[in-house]
Amino acid sequence: MFGWRRLWSAALLTAGLILLPGSAALADVPVPPENLLTDRGRGDISEADEDFVIKVRLAGLWEIPAGEMAQEKSDSTRIKRIGRSIADQHNELDELTRNAAEKLNIDLPDKPNKDQQGWLDEMDEADGPDFDGIYIDRLRAAHGKIFPAIATIRASTRNDTVRKLAQQANQFVMTHMTLLESSNIVDFESLPTAPPPAAAAAAATKAPAAAAVLSADESGLGGSNMPLLLAALGGGLAVGIVITRQVLVNRRPSYRRRNRYYAD
Repeated sequence: MFGWRRLWSAALLTAGLILLPGSAALADVPVPPENLLTDRGRGDISEADEDFVIKVRLAGLWEIPAGEMAQEKSDSTRIKRIGRSIADQHNELDELTRNAAEKLNIDLPDKPNKDQQGWLDEMDEADGPDFDGIYIDRLRAAHGKIFPAIATIRASTRNDTVRKLAQQANQFVMTHMTLLESSNIVDFESLPTAPPPAAAAAAATKAPAAAAVLSADESGLGGSNMPLLLAALGGGLAVGIVITRQVLVNRRPSYRRRNRYYAD
């Protein structure tokens, strides 16, 4: 009897763990700790690395004045708060960028490029809701463009200072995208769509079933995974039942012999 109880307890626990929703299993999204990264300026600097540092500097040169402009030209308290937060955070990111550039001997620009100045001119000519739409859409589109570039540098750079700056910039950009989207006026339909997957990526989807199970969806409970998970659970129960029966069968003779002994 004790063996059966252990079997069913283990089975219920396994089922609970397998079917546990991702939101309950993962309470907090991890934030990458910066103190685990070195920042000594060591490692080769590529042209892409240098271009990245310059672009981070350029982003602050127009987004800081744009956020300041929002305080005067927007009638929305929400837009003003978004502009204030992004401008303040870009001041912090700009300091990190200038420190990295000094360490790496990279010359930084001191004014926005032509496109960025054009966006500032657009905002300067608008007020109220018109300003809000231009401000949110221009900044959201710009962050969407630099976001994948940051990921490429973070994954490929050989220089530890650039690597740390890329990780820091990634956190700022994700925060800014979230703030901009919280305005609820982002025109997502106007944003560029992702390019179609490459042939190599398409071929990777034909990997063995085991690999497909691991990559189906984040919760691990996609439609294609559920039958496999239930089959695995059923198989585990079957094995447990067979083992438990065998243990009980093996114990019966000795139990009967002891009964006869005491009966005599």
